[in-house]
Amino acid sequence: MSTRAEQNPEEELNNTQSETNQATEPTASEEQTEQQNPESEETSPEGGTAEADELRDKYLRLHAEFDNFRRRTSKERLELFKTANQELMVALIPVLDDLERAQAAMKDAQDVNAVREGVELIFNKFQSLLQQKGLKAMDAVGQPFDADVHEAITQIPAPNEEMKGKVIDQVEKGYYLNDKVVRFAKVVIGA
Repeated sequence: MSTRAEQNPEEELNNTQSETNQATEPTASEEQTEQQNPESEETSPEGGTAEADELRDKYLRLHAEFDNFRRRTSKERLELFKTANQELMVALIPVLDDLERAQAAMKDAQDVNAVREGVELIFNKFQSLLQQKGLKAMDAVGQPFDADVHEAITQIPAPNEEMKGKVIDQVEKGYYLNDKVVRFAKVVIGA
């Protein structure tokens, strides 16, 4: 005794396919509902909704835009670091020219006072240029020792009680650049 499917396998296959088609085909009531409700979501070939596709597209575009922004700002930052000192260098070129002229003038100079005055003029020009760019020298002598701006090299006995714990001598000047310490003053303090 064999079953009907075993006797005629082709007929069974056709029956299975027709049942599948009936399950996937919309019924008349479903078609009417879709026609009455045009706001229903349309499906895309991938199986998602049109709204989901739109959101996915927005997300991908936003992500790509952010990546481009990150690359662009990184590139701009590198260029800024490369050319950050350009303005200062351009401002220093006239001082360099003056120093070269002074060096040439010192070879043939007989008058030491004239050479001294020329070097002082160049020094003053250089110092004013640095001040314009925000560099400011520290006043350390006579000030109380401050580890945030001073570097103590040594301690010596204070000449009087008033100078104890204060800066007696400055070995190397300290500098601020726009109120930030760029070089600590190397000082001798009284003990």
